Amino acid sequence: MQTFNAPTANDLWALLCERFRAPEVNHQSSDRGPTRELLHVGFSLSDPSQRWISSRRPPVNVAFALAEVLWILCGRRDAAFLGAWNSQLAGFVGGEPTHHGAYGYRLRAHFGIDQLQRACEALSRNPDSRQVVLQLWDPRHDLPDVEGRAVSGDIPCNVVSLLKVREGRLEWMQVMRSNDLFRGLPYNIVQFTFLQEVFAGWLGIGMGTYNQLSDSLHMYEADRLTIEARGEPRRFASPSYALPWGASVDVLGTVLARIEVLSKRDVALREVFGLHEGLPPAYANIVVVLAAEKLRRLGHRDEAAAIAAACTDPALSTLWTQWYQTRPTTNAVTHGTRRAGT
Repeated sequence: MQTFNAPTANDLWALLCERFRAPEVNHQSSDRGPTRELLHVGFSLSDPSQRWISSRRPPVNVAFALAEVLWILCGRRDAAFLGAWNSQLAGFVGGEPTHHGAYGYRLRAHFGIDQLQRACEALSRNPDSRQVVLQLWDPRHDLPDVEGRAVSGDIPCNVVSLLKVREGRLEWMQVMRSNDLFRGLPYNIVQFTFLQEVFAGWLGIGMGTYNQLSDSLHMYEADRLTIEARGEPRRFASPSYALPWGASVDVLGTVLARIEVLSKRDVALREVFGLHEGLPPAYANIVVVLAAEKLRRLGHRDEAAAIAAACTDPALSTLWTQWYQTRPTTNAVTHGTRRAGT
């Protein structure tokens, strides 16, 4: 087993990029082309609030990452909501109106139980419990058929989450069957450290370490010449997403409703401005970034830059600026990134 320890996601990215440059990394075939693969990789982030990889080039699609986090937290599985922020996603998940392996739906509805709510109640009453497991993989729906063929284009790459409260902090272990270094890992870290921070807020405690086991951490050869880590790893002083359960539910519902407005194909320019007002700072910044990205996609680049200036989160500001500066000046189809590798 290969293990990596880092304080931040940026530091981890630098370590992993360097590791994948080594000549002894295994070559492995896949249905999407040849890959370089590391088996049985574990890593730990000591400060999971530093979840953003700003040194990745090409830069991450920060608006899509934020939209997907909210989609997960609110238990959604509709393809249209995410498709508004990632035009290439349908090609990787089968093009169906709903996502077969949607993480949020798996967590909040698929098994007939809201796993997040039950886990919160259980750890609130018994913080020493070792039995809180969030299940994402369902063998009834996800195992290959008897010929070894995938039953869907959107099989969950994340399998299970293990939650522990130790020394007054929430420890998170994420287990993945398959993890694309370039197209998946930067987004997976955001997804589950965000859940960790929100969940810690529900419990009224701090965040411990974020840990992940990737049974297959791989990079497609087609991406090998594209991927790089540029600049020194950075730390950001970002506002917290942690809120008590009731306040969190209200805020998440409000944010999602406002993003629904932005997700419309033909949203009017006047509808975009002011959507972030009246929200806690961390969540207002999410709406600002998504509003800026919507304006950019509509071709209003100057207005997009203007509204982005209202973001008070230096991590999100940095990431959106990187994305904005690398996008076409016309309203062309934008480059998206899929979720975890298959």
